[in-house]
Amino acid sequence: MYFVRVTLIIVGLIQIVNGAMYLAAPAAVTAVLGVLTPAPPWVGFILATAGARFVGYGIGMLAAARSPREHKLWIDTMIAIQALDVIATLWYSANGALPAGHIQAGTALPLLWVVLLGWIGVGMHRSPPPRQEQAAFDG
Repeated sequence: MYFVRVTLIIVGLIQIVNGAMYLAAPAAVTAVLGVLTPAPPWVGFILATAGARFVGYGIGMLAAARSPREHKLWIDTMIAIQALDVIATLWYSANGALPAGHIQAGTALPLLWVVLLGWIGVGMHRSPPPRQEQAAFDG
């Protein structure tokens, strides 16, 4: 269970830091993303709202780290989000809308999280709950 908790904490902290950057410094984020021309002002709004969601899911991952079995839904939805991130990166790259340099950054970490969290999720869904949890269900 130690590996599961550490993984969830790392995912959560990365989400929170990334979200904070999107909220606090959207212009810096566009520069890191390689936007060559100044982005329209409304892009800051889109990045800020995305950042808020990153922070929220980061907090959810930290909560899940405290009791992973009780927070399987957080883990499962993070797997889905990361899988969609990989699919979107590959789709926009294939259509030429996303520069080739973004493929590695846009797929490496999300793919790692899909594999690790997927492995964790499968293990939790397959293994029986601890005795105290089972007793509560049998109640």
